[in-house]
Amino acid sequence: MKTDNGQLARWAQGVRPGAAGLLLAALISGCASYEGIEPKGELVSLNQLSALQAVRDVTISSANWPERQWWNALGDPHLEALIQEALADSPDMDVAQARLRSANAAVDQAGAKRLPTVDGSAKISRSRVSEVDDPSGQGNIYSTTRGLSSKFSYDVDLWGGRRAAWSAALGEARATEIDLHEAALTLSVNVARAYVQLAGDYALLGIAQQELERAQTIDQTNQQLQQAGLSDQSARLQSRSSVSTAKQTLESAEQAVRSDRISLGVLLGKGPDRGFDIERPLPLSPALLSLPSVVPAELVGRRPDVVAARWRVEAQTQQIKADKAQFYPNLNLSAMAGFSSRLGSYFFSEPAKSWNVSPALSLPIFEGGRLRANLDSTEADYDLAVAQYNQTVISALGTVADTITSVQSLDRQRQSLEKARDDAQQAFDLALERFQAGITNYLQVLSTQQQLLSAQQSLVSLNSQLVDTSIQLVQALGGGFHDGLNVPHISGGYPHAPNPRTTGSSSDQAGS
Repeated sequence: MKTDNGQLARWAQGVRPGAAGLLLAALISGCASYEGIEPKGELVSLNQLSALQAVRDVTISSANWPERQWWNALGDPHLEALIQEALADSPDMDVAQARLRSANAAVDQAGAKRLPTVDGSAKISRSRVSEVDDPSGQGNIYSTTRGLSSKFSYDVDLWGGRRAAWSAALGEARATEIDLHEAALTLSVNVARAYVQLAGDYALLGIAQQELERAQTIDQTNQQLQQAGLSDQSARLQSRSSVSTAKQTLESAEQAVRSDRISLGVLLGKGPDRGFDIERPLPLSPALLSLPSVVPAELVGRRPDVVAARWRVEAQTQQIKADKAQFYPNLNLSAMAGFSSRLGSYFFSEPAKSWNVSPALSLPIFEGGRLRANLDSTEADYDLAVAQYNQTVISALGTVADTITSVQSLDRQRQSLEKARDDAQQAFDLALERFQAGITNYLQVLSTQQQLLSAQQSLVSLNSQLVDTSIQLVQALGGGFHDGLNVPHISGGYPHAPNPRTTGSSSDQAGS
């Protein structure tokens, strides 16, 4: 429903202020209704989720937690350089950056709709009147019409719908910005885990080489004993079998190192060959990464994926407000001013001036259910965002609890394996002393060496697993993420609508 400026003028002359209020109320009551359409999702609270049983035996450290560049705690400059290289060159970061630019553009678009629009136009037309169309019968009349005008249009945001739409876009942009932090965290964790895997596999490769040397020495000894008639063929066949098994283990260890290097090269965004240029890393100590001083709910709430999910819930809350505003009357103000003349010399003169002012009021009366369906869809999206937030929180808390218990268990296993390694080392040293004293033969030394190498292999594997799990705990607890901007209140509304750009935004200024 539209009204022109003449109608509005007559209404303004004939309607008293009290009657105008009644008229506005009547217009609103005549609009389409969203009664009965309400979201159903309810946000879960971290305090409602019990995790004390899962983490009751956690040993708390006094370390500052978390740190954004968490990998510095590992004290390996080569790893630090690799992570920085990956953050700079990985396509994963390019994807996240592109999504953020798209979300920021959506904020600008929503902010632009809150501002007036001003258009300018200039035209010139040349025409000839035919003899048939000329009432005087003369015809062959030429004329030139010139026009210059500027148009102004502004939708008055009476019900805050456009601001809510802008806030919704802003919330989604904020979530997308935090997704960028999540992508960086995931990438840094993956690089660190691949680096730890490479270090561990190199250590296992060294043990495999020692095992092959041990097996070959036993085989050579058995060959000499067989040739001297002091041993039968059975012992030689067993030692030859051990040599073949050791060679297979060594080849498997070498392939593991090659595979680790290829994986690292891909993570760095440079291709597989980049991994072969990486220096051999040294094994990292499990003690370098300590547990946080708050476990686990407070830190879980700081995780980038949890914060991003919370912003998406808020974005849908604002979108519901924007959709509800569509049910109310809309006021548009438009104006035009310019010049129009067939005489070029009089183009900018007073008689050539033209203008108009045209306020228009529109309201939805019958939309075939379109507005209600749109609102219903948005509220379903809100319920979806709430469900995804709840799922993220519950999953995050479960991951933290499971990872912490894994770290605890692996640490206890490490203590047992260290004791086994120390005992095997003492047994080997004792056997070597007995051999050097002529009390026993060298085969006994090699037999005890097998136990030592087996204990070392188990300890190396477990240490790598412990460091890897500790890194996963860093990720589970947010990896040092700090949300520098306001986090939306769960009850709805922005305390202060933040700008997702660190450098400021025209849309933000427009909306203030």
